[in-house]
Amino acid sequence: MSYPGENVLVVRRSLFDQLGSFQGLNFEPGKYLNAFLSRGNNFFFPRPEAENNLAYKQIIPYALMAFENRVAYYVRGKKAGEQRLVAKGSIGIGGHMNEGDESLFALDEQAYRAGVEREVNEEIKIDTQFEDRIVALLNDDTTDVGRVHLGIVHVFKLAEPKVEKREAMIRGLTFLTREELMTRRESLESWSQICVDSLDRLLA
Repeated sequence: MSYPGENVLVVRRSLFDQLGSFQGLNFEPGKYLNAFLSRGNNFFFPRPEAENNLAYKQIIPYALMAFENRVAYYVRGKKAGEQRLVAKGSIGIGGHMNEGDESLFALDEQAYRAGVEREVNEEIKIDTQFEDRIVALLNDDTTDVGRVHLGIVHVFKLAEPKVEKREAMIRGLTFLTREELMTRRESLESWSQICVDSLDRLLA
């Protein structure tokens, strides 16, 4: 898969290791984000290289849309940007932070959150009030995709379950309970499997 001209936000894997690398979820996101979002610790890097270079971690906001005890679920269609995840079920909305996001980054958490909201709004339309919280970091070094990405897990707590898709790659958008998601666990992408396994804690 080629990504001509696309530059994505990355941090060095060595910084992640220095702060304390982990497998799965880490519920102390502030410890990492304070460093990741400090000027000079993050930068834009050509995506074709980033996808194959283990020296970097691409920063990916991974937003869960939650209404009461249910979260939004969908299947990634053929138009998904990451072809290795096509046909996988997902509960995460968001994607790569691109240089086209007006170079908001290398700044602070407020600038990062503005970028996240933009990324989410490209994929879905939220037609209700919501509260956005960063609840965890997500790392999965067991897959080729996971080894070069690092997720920042957001929970958007919605006042009503009013979410519509904007991107063609989102198919079958619906809200499901953890029990319903567990019945589909084997068809979920690995990040969603990790989140579903700890969903009660993520939504607490």
